[in-house]
Amino acid sequence: MTKHHSFKLALLTAALLALPAAQAAQLSKADYQSGKTRIQADYKADKAACGALSGNAKDVCVEEGKAKEKVARAELEYGYSGKPADANKVLVARAESSYAVAKERCDDLAGNPKSVCVQEAKAVQTKALADAKLGKAVGEARKDAASDKRDADYKVAIEKCDALAGDAKVSCVGNAKMASGKN
Repeated sequence: MTKHHSFKLALLTAALLALPAAQAAQLSKADYQSGKTRIQADYKADKAACGALSGNAKDVCVEEGKAKEKVARAELEYGYSGKPADANKVLVARAESSYAVAKERCDDLAGNPKSVCVQEAKAVQTKALADAKLGKAVGEARKDAASDKRDADYKVAIEKCDALAGDAKVSCVGNAKMASGKN
């Protein structure tokens, strides 16, 4: 396998690894704080390990450390909040970090091979960011659809309540509001 093909394979692998988001397991405040401390310590250790290297190998090593830290921070935020927006931030952080590392690796090349390398890295990033954007759009569409369904169920329930009178109607309307979250 040539270096070019192995590099493509590495980029493809990075893109595929960026697809699944970290599981949101709602961290406690203490776990969140210790996670931040651990990420910072890992980054410092990774950066120190790069000190023995020189040239572009050192630059790649430093960029990998930064990428690892950025993704870990995004995953920590998502684990703490559990918000879909933070899940999307994990995907974006992975895409941007993979691109930064791949682009730095391209610095070992020159001329057209370097241009091709940078364009391939950019294409992988663009695809990963598009997937993240799609995930965000799907999440918003699901939220809208759930709201529309609740509204439709509420309208049906209210229509059924119209056949009733007095306390029965008041009770029915109250139950319909509660069931659809319209309180």
